[in-house]
Amino acid sequence: MSRRAQTLAVALLALAVPAAMAAGGDVGQAAKQPTNWIAIGMFSVFVLATLWITKWAASRTRSAADFYTAGGGITGFQNGLAIAGDYMSAASFLGISAAVMATGYDGLIYSIGFLVGWPILTFLMAERLRNLGKFTFADVAGYRFQQTPIRAFAASGTLVVVAFYLIAQMVGAGQLIKLLFGLDYWMAVVIVGALMMLYVLFGGMTATTWVQIIKAVLLLSGVTFMAFMVLSQFGFSPERLFARAVEIRTGFATHAGKTPEEAAQLGGAIMGPGGFVKDPISAISFGMALMFGTAGLPHILMRFFTVPDAKEARKSVFWATTWIGYFYVLIFIIGFGAITLVLTNPEFADVATGVIHGGAGASNMAAVLVAKAVGGNVFFGFISAVAFATILAVVAGLTLSGASAVSHDLYATVFKKGQADSAAELRVSRITTLALGVVAVALGIAFEKQNIAFMVSLAFAIAASANFPVLFMSVLWKDCTTRGAVIGGFLGLVSSVALTVVSPSVWEVTLGNPKGSALFPYTSPALFSMTIGFFGIWLFSVLDRSAQAARERAAFSAQRVRSETGLGASTASAH
Repeated sequence: MSRRAQTLAVALLALAVPAAMAAGGDVGQAAKQPTNWIAIGMFSVFVLATLWITKWAASRTRSAADFYTAGGGITGFQNGLAIAGDYMSAASFLGISAAVMATGYDGLIYSIGFLVGWPILTFLMAERLRNLGKFTFADVAGYRFQQTPIRAFAASGTLVVVAFYLIAQMVGAGQLIKLLFGLDYWMAVVIVGALMMLYVLFGGMTATTWVQIIKAVLLLSGVTFMAFMVLSQFGFSPERLFARAVEIRTGFATHAGKTPEEAAQLGGAIMGPGGFVKDPISAISFGMALMFGTAGLPHILMRFFTVPDAKEARKSVFWATTWIGYFYVLIFIIGFGAITLVLTNPEFADVATGVIHGGAGASNMAAVLVAKAVGGNVFFGFISAVAFATILAVVAGLTLSGASAVSHDLYATVFKKGQADSAAELRVSRITTLALGVVAVALGIAFEKQNIAFMVSLAFAIAASANFPVLFMSVLWKDCTTRGAVIGGFLGLVSSVALTVVSPSVWEVTLGNPKGSALFPYTSPALFSMTIGFFGIWLFSVLDRSAQAARERAAFSAQRVRSETGLGASTASAH
């Protein structure tokens, strides 16, 4: 991209921010809601600052390696913060706090599930990924396999996971901009899509990484202050916080016409399981999706190629796990804080029924409203800006992994047989970015009413069913073959998507079919589709007696030495 084009894009965004502010003022006043100029001002400063980072990164992005992996020059500590930033997405910050507000204790299943995926990455994947890969997880999965079929599968799996993950981020961003500026939801989603495309088109992985690092530090600081302020209202006693939440929930049930016994039971239900996950199969399936999906998320796996060696890759996971674990403990407190401070405040919600103003999907804004309750307009503006940067940077990372799947896996390796030059690969990547941006906007508008943490769990289920089995078996099982990996991977991918579509959450809630008409009764398909994926890889690998399969099995020893020791990795990945 030319310097003139970069300057023009930043200038257009600088003009767009005041325009959005003016539009927000008009629409907000029409809805009889005063425009929050302090929040909008902080938000605008944050957006312009991240655009400056993007412009700086663009000047350093000269090759495909710079664009995809920041040239491999990020340290383990920096990368750990960036991974935490990627992981502390709209689903974590906005979605989990909203889920805890709605279902209490049950919302913690997201925190636990998201967190326990990290030991799998630490001990099984991180070092091997860095030693075997260059740009994408397909480099690792296809190390000893035929390139065309395995890259075609990897690109398909990546794009489907990215599409589902993008939905959650776009919904969160749309609700946030709608709340802050008073814009229509669809306009908010379009603005987010446009900003995200600018970040990726110009800055690539360098910009995305630094925005993630800055955002992670600010978000951790913000949630620490929020949790501190929530607990300070209850003498720093979590028991008093929980007791007040139960009391409030009991009051809502009483207002709904329940008997005192029923109201007490419903109020106390937020301190026990069963409000979200209704049966053991759903619990196991949902937990498997969150746990194993982490090791199949393409935008997380890409981060291990931004560090110089395997030691820094391991350090990345250690720091990421530390920050993410700390963050999830605080999010649980903020979720209960939303019950006590948001649902009882007439400015934010109907205090008789406990429904947040703004219609379906507005509950996703629970954490942002807690910020306003404990810190006023200034802190509300800060958290809104950080939440928006959270979404924007995660969306940029997702788009980057989708673009790299098309340009690196399909275009450069499959179509051009490894002969594509860096400039052509970057051009294809940027065209893909534009296409993904349009898809993300369309899906974000279609799924407006869904809880965003739940939408991300569907992406995790697909990653656990398609990407993780192929990655796991290709790296750790000697007898895995191209035929087994591709057929098994596609079986996991197709079954997880199909079961997701015919589950109640999509079939009934999103597509509007009658209640009880869903063909698949469970919350998450992972237990079934992940089993299908692993079984397919095993079966079709065992049945493969071709000469090619024999060569692939023989190549496992060399792959194992490379993955365990890193011998040859430094030269192979010197881009």
